[in-house]
Amino acid sequence: MTARGGGDDQAYGRAVLYGVCVIGVAAIVFAAVNFWAATRTNCAGAQTRLCDTPAQAAVMIGPSLVLLAGGIGAFVHTYQRYRDGRSWRVWQGAGWFLFILMTAYLMISAGTTVTG
Repeated sequence: MTARGGGDDQAYGRAVLYGVCVIGVAAIVFAAVNFWAATRTNCAGAQTRLCDTPAQAAVMIGPSLVLLAGGIGAFVHTYQRYRDGRSWRVWQGAGWFLFILMTAYLMISAGTTVTG
Protein backbone atom coordinates (compact mmCIF):
# COMPACT_ATOMS: atom_id res chain seq x y z
CA MET A 1 0.00 0.00 0.00
CA THR A 2 1.29 3.48 -0.83
CA ALA A 3 1.11 6.51 1.38
CA ARG A 4 -2.17 8.39 1.36
CA GLY A 5 -2.24 10.40 -1.86
CA GLY A 6 1.16 9.14 -2.97
CA GLY A 7 2.14 8.13 -6.48
CA ASP A 8 1.09 4.86 -8.05
CA ASP A 9 1.92 4.07 -11.68
CA GLN A 10 -0.99 1.65 -12.06
CA ALA A 11 -3.44 4.23 -10.71
CA TYR A 12 -2.13 6.77 -13.24
CA GLY A 13 -2.53 4.35 -16.14
CA ARG A 14 -6.02 3.32 -15.07
CA ALA A 15 -7.15 6.91 -14.58
CA VAL A 16 -5.85 7.89 -18.02
CA LEU A 17 -7.51 4.86 -19.61
CA TYR A 18 -10.76 5.70 -17.82
CA GLY A 19 -10.64 9.29 -19.08
CA VAL A 20 -9.87 8.21 -22.64
CA CYS A 21 -12.74 5.69 -22.56
CA VAL A 22 -15.20 8.29 -21.27
CA ILE A 23 -14.12 10.73 -23.98
CA GLY A 24 -14.43 7.93 -26.57
CA VAL A 25 -17.97 7.12 -25.45
CA ALA A 26 -18.85 10.83 -25.57
CA ALA A 27 -17.48 10.99 -29.13
CA ILE A 28 -19.55 7.95 -30.14
CA VAL A 29 -22.66 9.55 -28.62
CA PHE A 30 -21.85 12.77 -30.48
CA ALA A 31 -21.52 10.88 -33.78
CA ALA A 32 -24.76 8.96 -33.17
CA VAL A 33 -26.69 12.11 -32.29
CA ASN A 34 -25.31 13.92 -35.34
CA PHE A 35 -26.30 11.00 -37.55
CA TRP A 36 -29.79 11.03 -36.03
CA ALA A 37 -30.08 14.79 -36.55
CA ALA A 38 -28.93 14.50 -40.17
CA THR A 39 -31.41 11.76 -41.08
CA ARG A 40 -34.56 13.25 -39.53
CA THR A 41 -37.42 13.99 -41.89
CA ASN A 42 -38.11 17.30 -40.11
CA CYS A 43 -34.71 18.59 -41.24
CA ALA A 44 -34.62 17.00 -44.71
CA GLY A 45 -34.91 20.28 -46.60
CA ALA A 46 -33.05 22.45 -44.13
CA GLN A 47 -29.69 24.08 -44.80
CA THR A 48 -28.29 22.94 -41.46
CA ARG A 49 -28.22 19.66 -39.63
CA LEU A 50 -29.42 21.26 -36.39
CA CYS A 51 -32.61 22.73 -37.82
CA ASP A 52 -34.88 22.50 -34.78
CA THR A 53 -34.83 22.46 -30.99
CA PRO A 54 -34.83 18.65 -30.47
CA ALA A 55 -31.77 18.24 -32.71
CA GLN A 56 -29.97 21.13 -31.03
CA ALA A 57 -30.77 19.83 -27.54
CA ALA A 58 -29.68 16.29 -28.37
CA VAL A 59 -26.33 17.42 -29.76
CA MET A 60 -25.77 19.65 -26.75
CA ILE A 61 -26.98 17.35 -23.97
CA GLY A 62 -26.04 13.83 -25.13
CA PRO A 63 -22.24 14.00 -24.94
CA SER A 64 -22.44 16.36 -21.96
CA LEU A 65 -24.30 13.75 -19.92
CA VAL A 66 -21.65 11.16 -20.75
CA LEU A 67 -18.87 13.51 -19.61
CA LEU A 68 -20.82 14.43 -16.46
CA ALA A 69 -21.36 10.77 -15.56
CA GLY A 70 -17.68 10.05 -16.25
CA GLY A 71 -16.57 12.92 -14.02
CA ILE A 72 -18.84 11.81 -11.20
CA GLY A 73 -17.55 8.25 -11.60
CA ALA A 74 -13.97 9.49 -11.34
CA PHE A 75 -14.79 11.42 -8.15
CA VAL A 76 -16.49 8.37 -6.65
CA HIS A 77 -13.36 6.36 -7.45
CA THR A 78 -11.28 9.16 -5.90
CA TYR A 79 -13.18 8.89 -2.63
CA GLN A 80 -12.99 5.08 -2.58
CA ARG A 81 -9.23 5.16 -3.07
CA TYR A 82 -8.82 7.91 -0.47
CA ARG A 83 -10.90 5.96 2.04
CA ASP A 84 -8.75 2.85 1.46
CA GLY A 85 -5.51 4.83 1.88
CA ARG A 86 -4.46 4.35 -1.74
CA SER A 87 -3.26 6.81 -4.37
CA TRP A 88 -6.20 9.07 -5.19
CA ARG A 89 -4.95 12.39 -6.62
CA VAL A 90 -4.72 11.24 -10.22
CA TRP A 91 -8.38 10.16 -10.10
CA GLN A 92 -9.36 13.56 -8.78
CA GLY A 93 -7.47 15.09 -11.68
CA ALA A 94 -9.33 12.85 -14.12
CA GLY A 95 -12.65 13.95 -12.62
CA TRP A 96 -11.81 17.64 -12.89
CA PHE A 97 -10.53 17.19 -16.44
CA LEU A 98 -13.80 15.54 -17.49
CA PHE A 99 -15.85 18.27 -15.77
CA ILE A 100 -13.84 21.01 -17.49
CA LEU A 101 -14.19 19.23 -20.84
CA MET A 102 -17.95 18.95 -20.26
CA THR A 103 -18.20 22.65 -19.47
CA ALA A 104 -16.19 23.61 -22.54
CA TYR A 105 -18.32 21.35 -24.74
CA LEU A 106 -21.53 22.85 -23.31
CA MET A 107 -20.26 26.39 -23.94
CA ILE A 108 -19.21 25.63 -27.51
CA SER A 109 -22.34 23.67 -28.40
CA ALA A 110 -24.63 26.29 -26.84
CA GLY A 111 -22.93 28.94 -28.95
CA THR A 112 -23.42 26.98 -32.16
CA THR A 113 -27.07 26.11 -31.52
CA VAL A 114 -28.24 29.67 -30.90
CA THR A 115 -30.31 30.85 -33.83
CA GLY A 116 -30.46 34.49 -34.60
